[in-house]
Amino acid sequence: MKKIDIAGSKLLHRERTDLSRRIIGAAFLSLDGVMQAPGGPEEDTTGGFTQGGWLTTLFDEALGGQVDSVFSDPFDLLLGRRTYEIFAAHWPFIDPEQDAIAAKFAGISKYVLTSSEALLEWQGSHRLPDIDAVAALKDESGPNLVIQGSSTLYPQLLRRGLIDRLVLMVAPLVLGDGKRLFGEGTPPGMFRVIEHRLSAGGIAMSTLVPAGEVETGSFAMDDPSEQELARREKMKTER
Repeated sequence: MKKIDIAGSKLLHRERTDLSRRIIGAAFLSLDGVMQAPGGPEEDTTGGFTQGGWLTTLFDEALGGQVDSVFSDPFDLLLGRRTYEIFAAHWPFIDPEQDAIAAKFAGISKYVLTSSEALLEWQGSHRLPDIDAVAALKDESGPNLVIQGSSTLYPQLLRRGLIDRLVLMVAPLVLGDGKRLFGEGTPPGMFRVIEHRLSAGGIAMSTLVPAGEVETGSFAMDDPSEQELARREKMKTER
């Protein structure tokens, strides 16, 4: 394993062994990056969120196929506590003979990153007390770890270089407020798009992998004008 420096704020990516797990984040997003409660009005009303269910009218065959592809290979779930509670109150009560996702969820391990000691009642659930425990789990051999929902996981996983792939499904709408995928504490970094498709309903479906540090340049003149130099000085005193 390549040693990494976790003290800085850059988005890192760890080298993986042939046997270690991949962590794959799959998320439904609005154009302004909100991922809260895509499936229904009562899914997550935290913070007074009132737009729950915003994805349901846009769901189509192409988006369903993208979701199926996320769960096509062997996997376990990696969840935050709130998303775990949403899933644990829903999926165990869906007939696995009538729903392929319910059948898969019934037989896999569910890893929950939480500091709470509350009992995890869903069969196959395991508590991870901190991000170090996630890193240790990732280094083990086993199926990939798929994140669903769980917005609080992303900044800390990205800081530690633990995300191997993002599968983002972006809906053509703006929600204004709500929980975001790249929330507070997200480090800077680049991603490389390895697949991109558009559904008939306008859902942009992209698969991305981390690609190192942000590369910067400049379109400014090599010999800036006096006005430009004055503007830069003024900017130093403004907030």
